[in-house]
Amino acid sequence: MTRRLTSSLLLLLSLGLFTVLFSGSAMAIEEPKYRVIEQAGEFELRVYDPKIIAEVEVSGTLKEASNKGFKLIAGFIFGKNTSRTNIDNNEKISMTAPVTMQAKPQSEKISMTAPVSMEKSGEKWRMHFVMPSKYTLATLPKPNNDAVTIKQVDGAKYAVVRFSGFAGKAKAEKKTAELEKWLESRNIKTTGKPELARYNPPWTLPFMRRNEVMIKY
Repeated sequence: MTRRLTSSLLLLLSLGLFTVLFSGSAMAIEEPKYRVIEQAGEFELRVYDPKIIAEVEVSGTLKEASNKGFKLIAGFIFGKNTSRTNIDNNEKISMTAPVTMQAKPQSEKISMTAPVSMEKSGEKWRMHFVMPSKYTLATLPKPNNDAVTIKQVDGAKYAVVRFSGFAGKAKAEKKTAELEKWLESRNIKTTGKPELARYNPPWTLPFMRRNEVMIKY
């Protein structure tokens, strides 16, 4: 093995380790609690527990909206808030995964294609983070920015397809169609619009990324 090839392999291994160390599993980042009631390859039927979310509404392409939404919610969890226990202080809130994006319906056509129509200029999106389970509505710090809304979400059933790589338009379109076809084959009626869930930080190598398309049923 040449010295150049050896160096390249060491670099890839280092990047992979770096990614693992900062991924949700290695850092024990909390995820919403759910139980799997059926699994078939990359498809799952899940039942999620109730949860509290911090949500914002943003506009633009998927990339633009993701950046705007993340900055708003990150500001809240990293200290732009008011503690419930000491109103003179703020409080840092632990990160959770995934970051979830859902197109906000503006017409029937957009509703049926979301999140496929990710690059439409001016489209509105909802982004949310799930808050750590140790909090209640009474104990979670209050956002200082009115753009951040705190909500209690009831438990719900979701059909999910998991995939790796970049969650771009073509990939999300393909996976959404596969999930809908799988649900149709099982005569399962959906009750919600597709949501795109991304679990990893942006530096994660594509083959190590975890993405999901989720549809409530």
